[in-house]
Amino acid sequence: MFKSYSMELGGRTLTLEFGKYAEQASGATFVRYGDTCVLVTATVADAPRPGIDFFPLSVDFEEKLYSVGHIPGSWNRREGRPAEKAILTCRLIDRPLRPLFPKGMRHDVSVVCTVMSVEQDNIPDIPSMIGASAALATSQIPWAGPIGAVNIGYVDGEYIVNPTVEQREVSLMNLTVAGTSEAVLMVEAGAKEVSEEIMLGAILFAHEEIKKIVAFINGIVAEIGKEKKEFPLSLPGEDVKAAVREYALEKVEWMFETFERSERNAREEQVKAEVAEHFAEQFEGREQEVADALYNVQKEVMRRHIIDKGIRPDGRKLTEVRPIWCEVGVLPRPHGSAVFTRGQTQVMTVATLAPLSEQQIIDGIGTEDRKRYMHHYNFPGYSTGEAKPSRSPGRREIGHGALAERALLPMIPSVEEFPYCLRLVSEVMSSNGSTSQASVCGSTLALMDAGVPIKRPVAGVAMGLIKDVENTGKVAVLTDIQGLEDFLGDMDFKVAGTAQGIRMHILGKMLEVLPAPRENLSKYAPKIVHFMINPEKIGEVVGPRGKTINKIIEETGVKIDIEDDGSVYIATEDDAAAKKARQIIEGIAKDLQVGDVFTGKVVRIMSFGAFVEYAPGKDGMIHISKLANERVEKVEDVVNIGDELEVRVGEIDSQGRVNLVRNDIVYDDDSMPVRRPPRRDGDRGGRSGDRGGDRRPRRRD
Repeated sequence: MFKSYSMELGGRTLTLEFGKYAEQASGATFVRYGDTCVLVTATVADAPRPGIDFFPLSVDFEEKLYSVGHIPGSWNRREGRPAEKAILTCRLIDRPLRPLFPKGMRHDVSVVCTVMSVEQDNIPDIPSMIGASAALATSQIPWAGPIGAVNIGYVDGEYIVNPTVEQREVSLMNLTVAGTSEAVLMVEAGAKEVSEEIMLGAILFAHEEIKKIVAFINGIVAEIGKEKKEFPLSLPGEDVKAAVREYALEKVEWMFETFERSERNAREEQVKAEVAEHFAEQFEGREQEVADALYNVQKEVMRRHIIDKGIRPDGRKLTEVRPIWCEVGVLPRPHGSAVFTRGQTQVMTVATLAPLSEQQIIDGIGTEDRKRYMHHYNFPGYSTGEAKPSRSPGRREIGHGALAERALLPMIPSVEEFPYCLRLVSEVMSSNGSTSQASVCGSTLALMDAGVPIKRPVAGVAMGLIKDVENTGKVAVLTDIQGLEDFLGDMDFKVAGTAQGIRMHILGKMLEVLPAPRENLSKYAPKIVHFMINPEKIGEVVGPRGKTINKIIEETGVKIDIEDDGSVYIATEDDAAAKKARQIIEGIAKDLQVGDVFTGKVVRIMSFGAFVEYAPGKDGMIHISKLANERVEKVEDVVNIGDELEVRVGEIDSQGRVNLVRNDIVYDDDSMPVRRPPRRDGDRGGRSGDRGGDRRPRRRD
């Protein structure tokens, strides 16, 4: 039976429809938010997936280009692999959903958000998250939701719920928050150097809106929600937990006595082997339960050491950062490079500068169609000591690259200040906690090494949260968490900022190596010249089918990009070539005025004068009488095709024809060549005065 429910969210109507579409899914809702429409479905497998020790949840965010009236740009005109933005949205939806499923669940659960219509003022991310919450909450799938989600902007000192395109352009932050009515589960933010107080206020403001959404969905569940099914959970039995804890507790304590990671790893492997062997017969066929019970003991011991003793696995204090060292200019040929090392986490970032024509073209459903600044992240197996083949970037790699990109983007100079396309690649060389934030630090140094005039340096660090096992309310906040603390902890959150935003000790260590961007770009980086022309002249510069601009490129060897607003970017390593290309383009685009001087090439000779090209396809005439101070009998006596002359615009007639005069000879007040005295060899010399328009020279006998 069809049901429709609505609430106001951010000054607009949010509508959830049930019972009309996708009736065979476990749960489904059609979300409308303005003209944005998303179909969200949730399904669950009938049987658990065998042989796994994790919860197999998949979240897909499917961008359909028909939603914005576009046809895909791929060869076969179909949507293919998800775009980077879609993958990031999948991760955004996944993070608050996953913790609310029962521990030990091994049934596949699939959440699919199909974007069918997009109004740019109402981006589909938030409707998809709310739709996923409603679809799961009303289905038979066991889940401890619902959740709510909002996007928060900050404009003119005010927090804005789900800002419009216009508001997003001027907002000082882009914050997405999701959670239940009791707690915040996920925060993702980018900001233009806002303070900690403003950011905290935004999160609290968002949570109040989330509570309204949760109450709205709870009302729907009370009316049409299905009864939750019971699923068998893969959890260690009480007998296994008690036996493993009694046998392994002292062994795990011994494991954590060493602060050296490799030694602790060796002890961990030894403890695992001893526990498995000890219980092989007693709990035959329940090996996974034994392994899970041992994991719980490890978690208990680490938490107790941190909460009660203030001792972390590597011996650090709670707020202590691991030793840091950095270096820049590591690679000779790339335009910028840097290594950032913090403990056993090490990242090399390499910066490449290129003309704007090399921007990434985005075939998506958002307003962004090109991307000038790109940050890519690679995580090879050797970074964790594993022997595994290299693969194309997965969702994790794309997500971590986006984290670093988001942190640095507000500090990248505008295209007017720095007319380059930038690509950063962070290669993880060693990993033991927060490689994404090490990428932020390494990228800052690589940008400065490349001479990019970033507004301010940025540093990042991962923080962690540990709760005590007895639930007494004690918590510990850890600075610069490592892999084990992330794995056994309750929450990790990554923070990046400048000295004027969120401050960090790490920044000082980085600036010891390179305190500011280098004054000069790498000699291997292209030099880019930027200037403006009249947008109405762009067609003349480009020419029919690109003929004119291609001729300029062929003649000078430069790369040329022209934007719709008249911005021209010339990229080359040859300053003379850039100057020549600019002169040509400005010559085409400029409206000639009487008195303008330029150097042109003789392209045509007639009996009455020479035609000099002042721009591709454009020329003016120098009358034979203005070619020299003396009388000229034949044009070829003075100039030939291909000669370069410095000329001046003498007249532009009513038909737009340009009459030129040579600029390198002396003229009298009437712009006529000055009569020279007779030569001593008896030659009469030249006659002054205009011989008259197209008049032929006198016939010689």
